[in-house]
Amino acid sequence: MPIDLPVSPDTPTPVLVGFSGGLDSTVLLHWLAAMPAQRAAGLRALHVHHGLQAAADGWVDHCRAICADWEIPLQVIHVDVARDSGQGLEAAARNARRDAFAHALRPGERLALAHHRDDQAETFLLRALRGSGVDGLAAIQAHAGFAAGSVWRPLLQVPRSALLDHARTHGLHWIDDPSNARDDADRNFLRLHVMPLLQQRWPQADAAFARSAALCAQSQRLLDSTDRDALRRCLIAPGVMSITPLQRLPAERRARLLRRWVRNSGLPPLPAAGVDAIEQDLLPAAPDADAQFAWQGARIRRWRGELHLLSVTLALPPHWSVHWDGRAVLALPDGGQLALLGAARLPTPVQVRARRGGERIQLPGRTHSHALKDLLQQRGLPPWQRRQLPLLFQDDTLVAAGDRVIAATLQQWLDEHHAHLQWTPGSA
Repeated sequence: MPIDLPVSPDTPTPVLVGFSGGLDSTVLLHWLAAMPAQRAAGLRALHVHHGLQAAADGWVDHCRAICADWEIPLQVIHVDVARDSGQGLEAAARNARRDAFAHALRPGERLALAHHRDDQAETFLLRALRGSGVDGLAAIQAHAGFAAGSVWRPLLQVPRSALLDHARTHGLHWIDDPSNARDDADRNFLRLHVMPLLQQRWPQADAAFARSAALCAQSQRLLDSTDRDALRRCLIAPGVMSITPLQRLPAERRARLLRRWVRNSGLPPLPAAGVDAIEQDLLPAAPDADAQFAWQGARIRRWRGELHLLSVTLALPPHWSVHWDGRAVLALPDGGQLALLGAARLPTPVQVRARRGGERIQLPGRTHSHALKDLLQQRGLPPWQRRQLPLLFQDDTLVAAGDRVIAATLQQWLDEHHAHLQWTPGSA
């Protein structure tokens, strides 16, 4: 059988190869190593040591020997795979591996992974069995942005049989992971039992599934272009969407936008139940209703004609407290910031802490103090952001609540120095 690997990339860029030592990544590394232009542009390998197999240390030695023989720098990263994450060992290992890749990838570098046509067919089938739409059925992408660079899968149209031919022709040596022979994982069950049975009847079944995935990817790209424009019209700020323009769209388009909005924020995917809850409960809710949907540490909440995308745990710790003089930006525990702009430092250092309830503050032009809770409600600060609000105290007297409420004494000083506070709350 002829060996049909991709042609050399036209404009090589630095490449980091995910190198497990198995057949697929060995062929990928060998193919790239044979290109002088790729070596000149930059070529290195990364092996992720999961520690899940007794032979894992031997796999590291194997990969080091291969890379030494081919004169390719190799980085080895040890990861701890969570066994109690609730997502299954296979998914936990995949996430740990992805984090390792993201940490190692340099700016502008491409991460080359050895997914091939058989992988694409299996992914398409798995997504179909889970009831995925066109986005899911697009399966594995050949090119995508990733971490500080991008991910590249040059073998995605190549069947595994061609990789095996290449390895045998060139006398390559690789590792056979014994876990691939077990059928307890869904992907292994498809690979070991379902695909061989399908190919008895339809020899090109893998190619057909991969072609369907490619067609779904084309449709996805067309839909994504329209989605970006529609989402731009609905967004007010990061994590905040206006309900009025969203409701003007067809329900099918709303569902896509909501999923994309959540995906862009890096939160867990919005489940189908979440789309239904937004359609049935959040969008038609009364303006003063506390309508929300929560899932996997995330939440979408309706408030004053807007949908807010939040992390469930986003808040300042109740007993958190630091001293701050305003000279440097203060990083807050929720990922937000507090800064003094226009002046070198505050007249007196302040204690910054979280709200604890019952605070009062005296505003400019007033002779009496007001309850902070009432002022925050009047000024329209969303309820969840009140848990993130940093309070500034001087000698146990509240002088500011972020940049939303400023006491008379501090406001006078800020005005005299043409300065102001700037609070940026942490977001999803």
